[in-house]
Amino acid sequence: MLKRLRNLVSPPAVPARGMSGGSPLLRNDPPAIEQRAALLAGKNIPYTLKRTSRRRSIGLRIDDRGLTVSVPLRASEKWLHSVLQDKAHWVVEKLDNWQTRKPIETRWADGEAVSYLGEALILRVVPGLFAAPATLRRGELWVFIANNSEAVQIEQVVAHWYRHEAERLFAERVAHYAALLDVVPHAVRLSAAKTQWGCCTARGTVRLNEQLIRLPLRLVDYVVVHELAHLREMNHSAAFWGVVQSVCPDYAKLRRELRTFNL
Repeated sequence: MLKRLRNLVSPPAVPARGMSGGSPLLRNDPPAIEQRAALLAGKNIPYTLKRTSRRRSIGLRIDDRGLTVSVPLRASEKWLHSVLQDKAHWVVEKLDNWQTRKPIETRWADGEAVSYLGEALILRVVPGLFAAPATLRRGELWVFIANNSEAVQIEQVVAHWYRHEAERLFAERVAHYAALLDVVPHAVRLSAAKTQWGCCTARGTVRLNEQLIRLPLRLVDYVVVHELAHLREMNHSAAFWGVVQSVCPDYAKLRRELRTFNL
């Protein structure tokens, strides 16, 4: 799940204004959304400015899209500038953290690397008359495609191989830890969720994200144990974490490590 980082800043005190007998000043509302940039801690930082009548304070949010600043409809430029400068180092630090967490875009071509259980596999693309399932050979993933080496075709073959490997491995790990925890899941399914590594339904169906196949086995096992533990404790209480710890003593460390990976 993408995590939102917020920092709410209260507006400065404004002196009370009396009623005036004259006509009110007519003002045009500023644009609701603007793309801007500001010099913060020595860096030119682009950001999205959102104005709304529902806000009474200035809010800063940083996620994979960058910095978003939400302000009251008629917030002054002076107030906005003051808040941005006050939080400049915080903004730059958080943006740098997001940048380092961004996954490296895969290039689907011969000689490129893909992740499998935390290790890098080298792609070996073999054009031929017909496509065929990919095969793993001593640290290399051999991909057999028809006629040419178009990236989309290579990606499709690798994705099929990933799903096949995930189904096989996840079934093995679930069977292993279900016996240790003395639970019986109703079913095990692959998931393509964008924000969850796994989940367990009230009916006992365990869903594991197919992208787990790229991560180290220790993290796959942690997610498996976490979801199976819900078959005994459908919550995140102390009792639940006790169940997890019974077969995964270093779960806290693994949980922190898992958070460094993005879906």
